[in-house]
Amino acid sequence: MNILIERLGRVVLIRLNRPQARNALSTQLMTELLETLRGLDNDPGVGCFLITGTKEYFAAGADIKEMSAKSCLEMIEEDYFAGWDAFAAFRTPKVAAVAGFAYGGGCELAMMCDVIIAAESARFALPEITLGVMPGMGGTQRLTRLIGRAKSMDMILTGRSICAREAEQAGLVSRVIATDDLLEQALAVAQRIGGFPRTATRAAREAVDRSTESGMREGILFERRVFHGLFATPGQKEGMRAFLEKREPRFEQM
Repeated sequence: MNILIERLGRVVLIRLNRPQARNALSTQLMTELLETLRGLDNDPGVGCFLITGTKEYFAAGADIKEMSAKSCLEMIEEDYFAGWDAFAAFRTPKVAAVAGFAYGGGCELAMMCDVIIAAESARFALPEITLGVMPGMGGTQRLTRLIGRAKSMDMILTGRSICAREAEQAGLVSRVIATDDLLEQALAVAQRIGGFPRTATRAAREAVDRSTESGMREGILFERRVFHGLFATPGQKEGMRAFLEKREPRFEQM
């Protein structure tokens, strides 16, 4: 099982469960997540989803091993990452409880949630540029809407990570909690949300999203197509090969 599910009253707790891969977001994990939550999204007994990882890793990113050898054509034909749009579109409010690393796809997954509660140990980054590509799960669009162009450009073009406090100051996360108290506090937030009428919480989150999503769909599609196109470049091949070989990439002539 790539995810673990627990019902806690009106809250569904989802734990990412790929410890051997630092909770990297594989296609199989995404499929399990969507198949499990699709029915729960329509369950009148569910008021909130709470998604978390471990103390060390929320999710270290997308599964580089799975995608590294793919061609541009394969990425386009598979519409790689498109399934995550379904997770973002679930109408049930979503809370992310983030400890440790939320890098790449992990950061993008957290940003698909409505509230991000961060442990003091949390670090956020979109380091895809170091692999010769760019964010492809909506990162360029969501991060810019959350924290603005200047800081997004800094993070995306350098790949640098930010700590929980900087993320809070920038507007990426809602609250910062002591690491040992993260799950308890995040569950309390999820239970509070889940205790209100579903019609009201769904309407409220959709209204807030409407205020920020003008052009979001078009932007995410554009991002994904450009991301797919980068799989035709030498930089992607070298960046992901270096990652898998645990060495620094050599981009000098790329």
